[in-house]
Amino acid sequence: MALLQISEPGQSPQPHQRRHAVGIDLGTTNSLVATVRSGMAEVLADEQGRDLLPSVVHYVAEGVSCVGYEAAEHNVADPLNTLASVKRLMGRGVADIKTFGSQLPYEFADDKGGMPKIKTAAGLVSPIQVSTEILRKLAGRAEIAFDSELDGAVITVPAYFDEAQRQATKDAATLAGIKVLRLLNEPTAAAIAYGLDEAQKDGGAKETKGQDRTVAIYDLGGGTFDISILRLSKGVFEVLATGGDSALGGDDFDHAIADWLRQQIGMDDDLNPIEQRILLETAKSAKEELTDSAEVALEVLDWQGILTRELMHSLIDGLIAKTMRACKKSLRDAGVAQDQIDDVILVGGSTRTPRVGEKVAELFGTQPLCSLDPDQVVAMGAALQAEVLVGNKSGDDMLLLDVIPLSLGIETMGGLIEKIIHRNTTIPVAKAQEFTTFKDGQTAMAIHVLQGERELASDCRSLARFELRGIPPMVAGAAKIRVSYQVDADGLLSVTARELTSNVESRIEVKPSYGLGEEEITNMLQDSFSHARDDMQARALREQQVEADRMIEDLLAAIYKDGEALLDAEERQCLKVAIQELRELRESTTEHRLLARQIESVAKASEEFAARRMDASIKTALAGQTLDEIEKG
Repeated sequence: MALLQISEPGQSPQPHQRRHAVGIDLGTTNSLVATVRSGMAEVLADEQGRDLLPSVVHYVAEGVSCVGYEAAEHNVADPLNTLASVKRLMGRGVADIKTFGSQLPYEFADDKGGMPKIKTAAGLVSPIQVSTEILRKLAGRAEIAFDSELDGAVITVPAYFDEAQRQATKDAATLAGIKVLRLLNEPTAAAIAYGLDEAQKDGGAKETKGQDRTVAIYDLGGGTFDISILRLSKGVFEVLATGGDSALGGDDFDHAIADWLRQQIGMDDDLNPIEQRILLETAKSAKEELTDSAEVALEVLDWQGILTRELMHSLIDGLIAKTMRACKKSLRDAGVAQDQIDDVILVGGSTRTPRVGEKVAELFGTQPLCSLDPDQVVAMGAALQAEVLVGNKSGDDMLLLDVIPLSLGIETMGGLIEKIIHRNTTIPVAKAQEFTTFKDGQTAMAIHVLQGERELASDCRSLARFELRGIPPMVAGAAKIRVSYQVDADGLLSVTARELTSNVESRIEVKPSYGLGEEEITNMLQDSFSHARDDMQARALREQQVEADRMIEDLLAAIYKDGEALLDAEERQCLKVAIQELRELRESTTEHRLLARQIESVAKASEEFAARRMDASIKTALAGQTLDEIEKG
């Protein structure tokens, strides 16, 4: 009897043909990568079993020292070279960053393209380059899990990210060698995760609770806030409205508490980077502890005091109120009353602050949902979308209707803006509008592409400028120029201008300021390819040097503490000689394999000492106990 292998429509019946795709949540504070296994989205952990990757990169003179948890350990000791929360800088200019005040303890240098560069021991680096290192680390984690290269990724961005910020994110992914299947709004990703989760609970029905649902996604991360109003119906995720603030998040809670600490200690505004880091780390720890405690004792820079949950509320209520105003505005934009919201979903680690949940429940009149981990839900939704886009699963049962966050328009005479695609328009979308000449005999027209909601061009964000030349000379008002705007599924824009009588045409794919130019990306990619082998060897040597330093430090500390008691003079001398040889080789060799062998040799030489220390530790722990006491323990 022949055996038949059955697969879902749109899925390959050949397991080896399955393509490897992931969802990546590139966060301000932490980042994650997720994939779909056995039909369920799951976050991929690192070798130590940790799901989160702190969005932190540490630089030394030779380049990137480490990424993630290891980098975060340098926060206080080396703040100028430990770059965190760079998502706030993505797609922004130097002028934008000045509005952050003293929140970022970095030194900035202006770039000819207007993109800020951060001064580090390795030289000037851009926020895009920092994000590239984080994305590369996440992609590497996925490739280890798959034991294969990635076929693509869906990367999430805040719904309120503008063109420049989205392009900067895509540039970072390109430099990391990641094929971007789509940029997906973070609240929409959360809706996908919850929508499918509820469908599975209901036995496979696509509509939650058997009817249409209007859902608010309240997404408060470390550095950004999004509110999205969605309608879920039979597998269709339709975004009705979005709002938020791309420079408001849990980091601001930390800064508010840190500023209170500064005032209690009696320090002025002019803090050095190390003092800033100490206050921020203390504030962050206090905020997290007050999630479960009514008060927390603080000791920082020779000052001691108490921070109560009520006092913290008074410090952060103004920030939470900003998010509430954005929620009300999005409800108005969606044409939905507060009592028409069926569910509220909490997303982002900052929603763990109890005060946030209280205020959200108060505004919407319903207890928010948080059955999925608020840190993981965005990555999980992105993974589910990636599974469809890479071709492993049919997309017939899920339709995603996203929207653009800000209106797109063109500057007209008098410095006004004519909106061509209005905010909250579903994407992908293409719209056109006709314009005409202002002067007799005019043969060219300047096209200024803008984004924003204000009426004056000067109050909106400039995205691009280009010219349409070759217009036949006519009297003013006779020429017909059709300007077409097209926004793709990633929310990226291309603009075409065509004179209809002569068909002369000019077009531009909008590469906003503060993203990387094609030439820069090409050069950086070529550099990464040409130096790949050298970079790999340098990284391997660096890793072994770090391991050697750790071994030398740990072994010297052990000898200082227990050497006299557990080793005779000859054994101590042998270990000290081994340590000295390792130290000298660490300083002199450029061959990582040689250093690795020496580390292994020292480890073997110290095995007996380690065993004796373990025995001594156990004897000390059991001293004075009877056999019955040990068995009961």
